[in-house]
Amino acid sequence: MPRAELFIAPPAKNYNLKPYDVGRRTTFMPQRKQSFVNGEYYHIISKALDNNLIFKDEDDYFRGIFSIYEFNNSNPVSILRRRQQRKNEKKLTVRDPTSYGLPIDKRDRFVDVLVFSFMPNHIHLLVKQVKDNGIPEFMKKVCGGYGRYFNQKYSRKGYVFQNRFKDVHIENDEQLRNVSNYIHNNATSLIEPGWKENGIKDINKALEFLENYKWSSLQDYIGKVNFPSVTQRDFLLEFFGCEQKYKEEIKNWVLYKSKQNEFSDLFIE
Repeated sequence: MPRAELFIAPPAKNYNLKPYDVGRRTTFMPQRKQSFVNGEYYHIISKALDNNLIFKDEDDYFRGIFSIYEFNNSNPVSILRRRQQRKNEKKLTVRDPTSYGLPIDKRDRFVDVLVFSFMPNHIHLLVKQVKDNGIPEFMKKVCGGYGRYFNQKYSRKGYVFQNRFKDVHIENDEQLRNVSNYIHNNATSLIEPGWKENGIKDINKALEFLENYKWSSLQDYIGKVNFPSVTQRDFLLEFFGCEQKYKEEIKNWVLYKSKQNEFSDLFIE
């Protein structure tokens, strides 16, 4: 079976890596020596090679979200075996009373995934590293696993994702608030291209679209069950107050987006 790295484009030759600088935009190359810090939060983006589509239909989106759940595990993962296990888990009546009706999570996670948004040609994540070298290992497994699926489905060869993902270290509560909002608002560009530069013309239309956009974690934060097992939401819900307050937070961020320019370095694309 091909190694996961084969689906991430090779590093450019003579690429001069700069030292890791906390709080600033950085670029990850597979061989870089700088490490992420356990317990710290990071905004991550992984983009398709040459800006190609990596999610062409609904099945691709489902597989991508399945990937950020299943590959968030330091143990070896067999997709076929796990798909059968997941089917069996849904039939079980024994549940963890603290997991809100979800199957007991037995993964050895690399990261806590707090927020995600899948766009046609890239992925946004807000994560907390919980295992040494967890973020690079998690991204390698996600990009490699999804890349194998994508190439097999579309009878293609070669790289699917760019050879590096970008990351920003979150330094304080205000940055955390704005990155969470930014990721959940990212899908607005599908109905209002240029909103990041020019603002949103139809606020109500944008909010309705975001609240019904299936390929992000927003619905699970505002009381609509979507992919509840994928994210660890307790921290942000406590941070914002409750599901209703989180919904209000999203609305306020959309309304006053023009005032967020001071955080533009956090909003990697």
